[in-house]
Amino acid sequence: MKSYENIDIEFKEIYVDDIKKEVIAFANTFGGTIYIGIRKDGTVVGIDDPDYVMLQVANALRDNIRPDIMPFVQIKTIEEEQKPIIEISVQTGTGRPYYLQSKGLKPAGVYVRRGSASQPLSDDGIREMIVQTSGKSYERGRSLVQELTFSSFEHEMKERNLETGLSQMRTLRMIGEDGLYTNLALLLSDQCEHTIKVAVFQGTDKAVFRDRKEFSGSLLQQLEEVYQLIDLYNKTKATFSGLNRIDTRDYPEEAVREALLNCIVHRDYSFSGSSLIHIYDDRIEFVSLGGLVPGLSMEAIFMGVSQSRNPDLAAVFYRMRLIESYGTGIGKIQRLYDDMKEKPKFETAPGAFRVILPNQNEAGVLTVQVENKAEPREILLPSTCEQILLEYVRDRGYVTRKSAEELLGSKSTKAFRILKQLVEQGQLKVEGRGKNSRYVAN
Repeated sequence: MKSYENIDIEFKEIYVDDIKKEVIAFANTFGGTIYIGIRKDGTVVGIDDPDYVMLQVANALRDNIRPDIMPFVQIKTIEEEQKPIIEISVQTGTGRPYYLQSKGLKPAGVYVRRGSASQPLSDDGIREMIVQTSGKSYERGRSLVQELTFSSFEHEMKERNLETGLSQMRTLRMIGEDGLYTNLALLLSDQCEHTIKVAVFQGTDKAVFRDRKEFSGSLLQQLEEVYQLIDLYNKTKATFSGLNRIDTRDYPEEAVREALLNCIVHRDYSFSGSSLIHIYDDRIEFVSLGGLVPGLSMEAIFMGVSQSRNPDLAAVFYRMRLIESYGTGIGKIQRLYDDMKEKPKFETAPGAFRVILPNQNEAGVLTVQVENKAEPREILLPSTCEQILLEYVRDRGYVTRKSAEELLGSKSTKAFRILKQLVEQGQLKVEGRGKNSRYVAN
């Protein structure tokens, strides 16, 4: 057989296990043919038991390549120079990228044809192939990571009396038509690769850091933990009208919730960067990647027009009653500031969208009625959660971490953060160690 290996031809003298890589490479590129029983120089040597070799090839391809590649492969025996050889014809597959099941959607498992060689495809190349093949949004594309767990997702679904399982995941589009996890599943899984970075600054600029944290894990876990952290910095201030005390949070809790949900649900997850939240003395900024959906303008947004970038993710959050309906978040934030002097701002730039919530307590200055005269005083009262713990300590003399959890009806992490902050503020001090530690007035 006077021929040579090329971009669409591969010779194998005998059957070898690596033949799977060649089949994957052809299916991921422009198709091609593999001949078993021909040396690299084109010399035909034939094979002794073609039926057995064909069975080996079929079993190897069926058991080790995902998704199913067999509809695009034909295996048959032909004669060349009166010797039997095996011809494996591979078409370009519609389920690209094909990969070795044992390696997953990684360069070690995905191959393409380059000249007469089969070479690994880079992570960026794999992502690009998924987008080109599926023609779908990021959330419906096949996840590069298939070893996923869903402890946070299952917990949140159970809390809302919603069922979880393979059929529900298919309905929610967490599992695609090929039976594999989608990027939506990745976002909701414990292995989610996207994070939220929160930075707390002293004053009104970025000159001095007070705190910074990065939150990872399922988007549902990030939503809970980030909200708890913001809540710690959302102070309560009081005004008095006669004997009546009126408590006001720096930021309306519902506005914080809507801005945070907007930051999570509507960002572009094809970007690998983190969502950003910056907390200053006079404002909170929520910055999400992706900007507005192409075709929409800020004017259209303020008119109530809605086009979700991640409709499947929004549908999951809607089903979990985390959002009420599509496109109402910005309007709700605006209404919450109707009676305030400073209004929230919404800014867009290529690749980014920012929501700015002003501190409605104006840096903590409080007007208190004293002897019928309005006298401004800077009084910074603890948040509601801190107040509960401090009042409990005044009544009982001390509080433990466990009793703090019960009082606040919160998880251990949040209770500990609040206790730690009260210690740092000098309002409480710790006595004892470990499980026997308790917090008393300082």
